Amino acid sequence: MAGASNLPPGFHFFPSDEELIVHFLRRKASLLPCRPDIVPTLTLNLYDPWELNGKALQSGNQWYFFSHATQTRASPNGHWKPIGSDETVVSGGCSIGLKKTLIFFMGEPIEGIKTSWVMHEYHLMDGNTDCSNSSTSSSSSKWPHKKKGQSETESNNWVICRVFESSYDSQVSFHEEGTELSCLDEVFLSLDDYDEVSFAK
Repeated sequence: MAGASNLPPGFHFFPSDEELIVHFLRRKASLLPCRPDIVPTLTLNLYDPWELNGKALQSGNQWYFFSHATQTRASPNGHWKPIGSDETVVSGGCSIGLKKTLIFFMGEPIEGIKTSWVMHEYHLMDGNTDCSNSSTSSSSSKWPHKKKGQSETESNNWVICRVFESSYDSQVSFHEEGTELSCLDEVFLSLDDYDEVSFAK
């Protein structure tokens, strides 16, 4: 099923950060079926980003897949380097996960050559979800519970990744300078179909 969405004609897979965590990563980590079950599981270290076509779920110029969390994100011809600060993903007033942004570099870590490949890696929050108030905390009880005997470490070992090739160097500079991106900024930066996009400095 890798690389194929099995969605009805006219439907496209363009989930938000919240939807990726709530409807996919959380259920995967809880050993529950994902519906629709269209996101494959890959070993990140086995593939360079341009090799994901036909293996990960493709939607436009983006590829999605589950993987096990790892500190060493090396691939056959390069490595993924984290940039900027982790972003908190919120749902219903609760902090439900973290979004890490990484850039792919060719070659060894010290002498690597930066490419235009970008990866958003989503993690579940350690422990319970962090809710801002008691009225929203009840929503966390609706989340799927881990199956009996499953440890917290095992649950948080899963990540879901979104990989795309950006044609804009500003995708990197925004993060390196510590500037926070809005949701609209991220949409434009993740699309290669737009040839002319300007951002206010």
